[in-house]
Amino acid sequence: MKYRSHIVGLMRIGFLVNPIAGIGGRVGLKGSDNVEEEARRRGAKPISPDRAKEALTKLVSLIGSSVKDVRFLTCAGVMGESELIRAGVPQSGIEIVHRPPKHTSAKDTESAAKAFAERGVDVILFCGGDGTARDIVKVVGKKFPVVGIPAGVKMHSGVFCTRPENVAFLLQGFINGRIGPGEAEILDLDEEKYRKGKWVVRLFGTATTLQEPNLVQAGKMMVAEVADEAIKDEMGEYLSELIEKEPKALFILGPGSTISRLSKSLKIDKTLLGIDAVVDGKQVGKDLDERSLLGLLDKHEPAYLAVSPIGAQGFILGRGNLQLSPKVVRRIGISNIIVFATPSKLQVTPTLRVDTGDAKLDSEFAKKEYLRVIVGYRTMRMHPLQV
Repeated sequence: MKYRSHIVGLMRIGFLVNPIAGIGGRVGLKGSDNVEEEARRRGAKPISPDRAKEALTKLVSLIGSSVKDVRFLTCAGVMGESELIRAGVPQSGIEIVHRPPKHTSAKDTESAAKAFAERGVDVILFCGGDGTARDIVKVVGKKFPVVGIPAGVKMHSGVFCTRPENVAFLLQGFINGRIGPGEAEILDLDEEKYRKGKWVVRLFGTATTLQEPNLVQAGKMMVAEVADEAIKDEMGEYLSELIEKEPKALFILGPGSTISRLSKSLKIDKTLLGIDAVVDGKQVGKDLDERSLLGLLDKHEPAYLAVSPIGAQGFILGRGNLQLSPKVVRRIGISNIIVFATPSKLQVTPTLRVDTGDAKLDSEFAKKEYLRVIVGYRTMRMHPLQV
């Protein structure tokens, strides 16, 4: 289907950055809401500015001289203006519609979204996580397409591109009239309960986004069948055997209900939404951050990582487990990543995905094309991997 091309006239993109999105991920805080000071105390650095720049730089490169036909409505400083300038957008194509204070909040996101709506933008592009998406949609509803550059810790909603650079391809298609709007769910996770190990996700509402299944992730699907629990127990028995075979090896256990269920066979106090570690059947780390993981990797080798994909989205790295940074993943080694998933979860998850934030590392994953997935006791299958 051909949609109206925007190149014939001035295209108006509302653009904002949540400057602290994802800041708590690598230091194990499982989010950024209300924890900026603590995250910085632990040495965390914002990731959203660089993720935004990556997307915008690719967009400027793709549309070339047509960038003069695009007007970015944005916020002053770190909420958008800085990243646009860093990406090479000419000053003449930038219009400031909101000037936030030094310390930004959800109110600034809402104010910017209101300004975008009042000026009638063609699309709203933001860099952040589910919380940022929620704050925007609360203001604009389904009146304007909303597209997210993934930069948060939790990104379950269906408005995020699979990778920052894919935002550029999506917007290029929209500008040229090849990609049009569709509906997506906005999911809201309670961060306070999340940090306490409780996964409480609710449907906040629906939004309009740009629809292209190869570029935009699906919303998280909760896969829960009674039969799956027995299969998870079988996979847990297999995991126990792997650990017994290599008593000196470090086994890092990722977050989520699947790995948590598998860990019952180990009789350890596994955190549901954190990252833990085991050596010779004994727990040597609980709710670990990037620094703690690197410390354990200094002491133990080899190391293995057990993870499970997010249902439907397929992400095994880059969503909800930012503690598994490129440094950590490289130390473990791609070949030592063990993926566990029940057959029913794989059935609704067409491809596995990674978004580590390191383009070179992601390309190393891409070369594999398929990853081995444990689907039962000593039962495995090869599943497509898309980066």
